[in-house]
Amino acid sequence: MQPTREQITGLLLAGGRGMRMGGVDKGLQPLHGEPLAAHVLKRLAPQTGALLISANRHPDTYAALGAPFHAAIVADTLAGFAGPLAGLLAGLRAASTAYLLSVPCDSPWLPIDLAVRLAHALDSNEADIATVATIDAHGEQSLHPVFALLRTELADDLAAFLDAGERKVRAWYARHRTVEVVFTDERAFYNANSLQELADLERNRGPG
Repeated sequence: MQPTREQITGLLLAGGRGMRMGGVDKGLQPLHGEPLAAHVLKRLAPQTGALLISANRHPDTYAALGAPFHAAIVADTLAGFAGPLAGLLAGLRAASTAYLLSVPCDSPWLPIDLAVRLAHALDSNEADIATVATIDAHGEQSLHPVFALLRTELADDLAAFLDAGERKVRAWYARHRTVEVVFTDERAFYNANSLQELADLERNRGPG
């Protein structure tokens, strides 16, 4: 049966180092007068039940951003900044639902039907993970693995994967039944990895 909104916990991944932005906390950088993470939360919140924010820095600031959505703050349990899988594990452990929808903090235009489409694909393919792919004007496909709907029962397997020193998202996905859902609007998954890309976002209001 396709997961319902109430069966899905949303996870905003905001625990990175932001190295390509000079080490700033990427989710807190301003876009059109609000932090990037605030834009993402507004699009994510209507699609899920409970909400979590994975943050390793400035937890009080993120707690304030998440307060209108009753979001709880979780931090990585691995030492240092171990990458998105560490944040994903924290979310899988903290979620009280059967499913977790993860999104990055720097993609303010994520689709408003992301959860529904991933849930449909996960159910119809009897998959463990549903993630996102886009196709550009030249027919080239790109994978966006941190946008994903996962079964929370995968937490122990992910913990073992990380304990073995592994860090690559796609390598962990390959261990499980994973389906890629193709979205045609690349702009919806545009993310700001640098100050220049953030400036590009500032000049463009993006999808409605």
